[in-house]
Amino acid sequence: MKRSGSAVWQGDLKNGKGTVSTDSAVLSEQQYSFGTRFENGTGTNPEELIAAAHAGCFTMALSAQLGNAGFTPEKLETKATVTLDKLEAGWAVTHILLEVKGRVPNADQATWEKATHAAKTGCPISKLLNTTIDMNAKLEK
Repeated sequence: MKRSGSAVWQGDLKNGKGTVSTDSAVLSEQQYSFGTRFENGTGTNPEELIAAAHAGCFTMALSAQLGNAGFTPEKLETKATVTLDKLEAGWAVTHILLEVKGRVPNADQATWEKATHAAKTGCPISKLLNTTIDMNAKLEK
């Protein structure tokens, strides 16, 4: 399975603007800019999209881990917060916090902790954050 997202940027870094889209059209030309990324302006940014992807991936992985242990969750909620900091070497994602709540009938604390840990390390987006990145770059004239 492959999914794609795309971005278009026009202008310089501080005054330019861009849009991000997905093949599914869930995102279609959603605005982003220097202000949305570094100054809390209106619009999205890559870190917000990573946070949403990580929350979704982790929550599905947690449901799978609980199911493998014989439990069916009534409800799982995850908020992922991605922190972007300016370091000496430049901007970097320095932290991701997963805040998780779950209602899982008959599950004990040990089962919950084992499932959340396995979901955190096993979810594909968690793995992505420490992965090889290949690139095919072409300059058009």
